[in-house]
Amino acid sequence: MKLLKPAIFLLCLLPLARLVWFGIHDDLGANPIEFITRSTGTWALVFLCITLAMTPLRLITGLTSWIKLRRMLGLFCFFYASIHFSIWFWLDQNLDLQSMWSDVVKRPFITMGFLTLVLLIPLALTSNQWSVRQLGKRWSLLHKLVYLLACTVIAHYWWHKAGKNDLDTVSIYGAVILMLLACRLPVVKSFLQRLRG
Repeated sequence: MKLLKPAIFLLCLLPLARLVWFGIHDDLGANPIEFITRSTGTWALVFLCITLAMTPLRLITGLTSWIKLRRMLGLFCFFYASIHFSIWFWLDQNLDLQSMWSDVVKRPFITMGFLTLVLLIPLALTSNQWSVRQLGKRWSLLHKLVYLLACTVIAHYWWHKAGKNDLDTVSIYGAVILMLLACRLPVVKSFLQRLRG
């Protein structure tokens, strides 16, 4: 694990390194802002899926090492979601709070995206041992918000793609999220545990 975590940490930075590389070589396409926004949003969703996959992997393999990676992967989800939001707020909204709030209220897909970020913030802030000790059982209850934000992020992506009549990719992500959440159901957890036997 001492070697694995740093290696995975570096792998998690590759999407950002890719964007920087494309930026340096002027290879971000005709609309660089849209490319960066779309890319960081997609990677935030990917890291959310990977984070949610840690529990099923533990149930199937019986290895607790998967859970030890969950916190770092969840923080990378927040990291890319924050960049995704920051690009939109800075370059689309020109750091104008009134304009931002107007967009959040008027456009459902922006509403869901903003709500997802708001739900991610307390999870990121309490992803440390001090918070676990201080919050006790309330920490586990708080971090169940990840199930709600998994739904809001799919709603965000769905409404965005629905405007373009392009629901193929978001349907796949929706199915993956649904499957990963279903793994928390007692009957499914029992089945997964039996698989390793």
